[in-house]
Amino acid sequence: MTDASLRGGEPTRRWSWTDPKVRSLVLQVLLGLFLIWMAWSIIANAQANLARQGIASGFGFLDNSAGFGITQTLIPYGESDSYGRAFLVGLLNTLLVAVLGIILSTIIGFLMGVARLSNNVVIKGLSTAYVEITRNLPPLFQIMFWYIAVLAALPGPRQSIGFGLQPLLNVLGDGLNAVGLASVGASLKALAGGVSSPGVFLNNRGLVIPRAIFGEGAQFVFWAFVVALVLVFVLSRWAKRRREATGQQFPVFWTSLALLIGLPFLTGAALGFPVTFEKPELRGFNFAGGVRVIPELVSLLLALSIYTAGFIAETVRSGILAVSKGQTEAAHSLGLKGGLTMRLVVIPQAMRVIIPQLTSQYLNLTKNSTLGVAVGYPDLFSVFAGTTLNQTGQAIEIIAITMAVYLTISVVTTLIMDWYNRRVALIER
Repeated sequence: MTDASLRGGEPTRRWSWTDPKVRSLVLQVLLGLFLIWMAWSIIANAQANLARQGIASGFGFLDNSAGFGITQTLIPYGESDSYGRAFLVGLLNTLLVAVLGIILSTIIGFLMGVARLSNNVVIKGLSTAYVEITRNLPPLFQIMFWYIAVLAALPGPRQSIGFGLQPLLNVLGDGLNAVGLASVGASLKALAGGVSSPGVFLNNRGLVIPRAIFGEGAQFVFWAFVVALVLVFVLSRWAKRRREATGQQFPVFWTSLALLIGLPFLTGAALGFPVTFEKPELRGFNFAGGVRVIPELVSLLLALSIYTAGFIAETVRSGILAVSKGQTEAAHSLGLKGGLTMRLVVIPQAMRVIIPQLTSQYLNLTKNSTLGVAVGYPDLFSVFAGTTLNQTGQAIEIIAITMAVYLTISVVTTLIMDWYNRRVALIER
């Protein structure tokens, strides 16, 4: 026995290589030192190479004038603005595609996923064909298809396709004339002549829509919309608690729609409608006024939304099939119809299976937005990691910033989806 054990104390712990904890600690320290040395070597070599080539390092180039234009900007931008401003324009364009693409692909994917489980042979067949075709065609091919085969084949600005009440009345009038109701058709076409020209036009240069002009008091309309959003949130929570307590349904959707439209409209009417719209007009060979949505954005958004929706549809279908059939039978026994059963019983339980896979599809859509460089869409990759890199030569700084931005977008998306996943997770009591 040792002296420590004879004195009743604990034996002294000795460091030995045979101890697994000691070996693990030493190996981790050595690995950490090796990684630090590797990172320092890469940075030192890069700085030495840049110095030999006479290339300055650092982020001071962001304050220099960019000297190039960008076809689509969500914020004011000119050729004399800085590279930092051009970076912000590209970032906003990337976020625009990501947010709109996530919304559209989720809507289409959920509809197609539910349709694949329909008892109607036609609906099931069409949704199955959609999923199999869109999932097995490369996203770059789909982008080029929409850009070249669809949008580029549209007529020029002088022969633009108009959307509005006037063309609809003309089409209805022509149809009635064709079936022998000439008098009614003539009346509709006469009515169309008195209607102002359509405000939305589609041509091979993009989609031209009216531009909102905000006058004095427009901020109150905006805050009315914000208040409507808060009321919709409170209403949905109250309706959910009411349904769980009494089993009675409340028309949340129609009430929410009335709030979102009615409250801003009434506020605007009380203020004399401070928000007006500037309609585009054809002048010469192009339109003046309004807002033009470039075809590069339309083709990229459609292609990525349709492509990602095919995968989301299969994710939704698998989540619905993961819910026990007894849940549906129990809901039917309580008198719930098919639509309410799917919305109130099946989908909430299926979300626990759908959310993790849905997160991956959202991340893929955001990263696939870089394919827009093939059609010239001015996103972050094209504007910053493309044009800016070629002009400045600051490869390390620009690539590092671009990587950090896409990593941040992915991490934020993952955190939001993880938070929602925890909310819908099954909690055992």
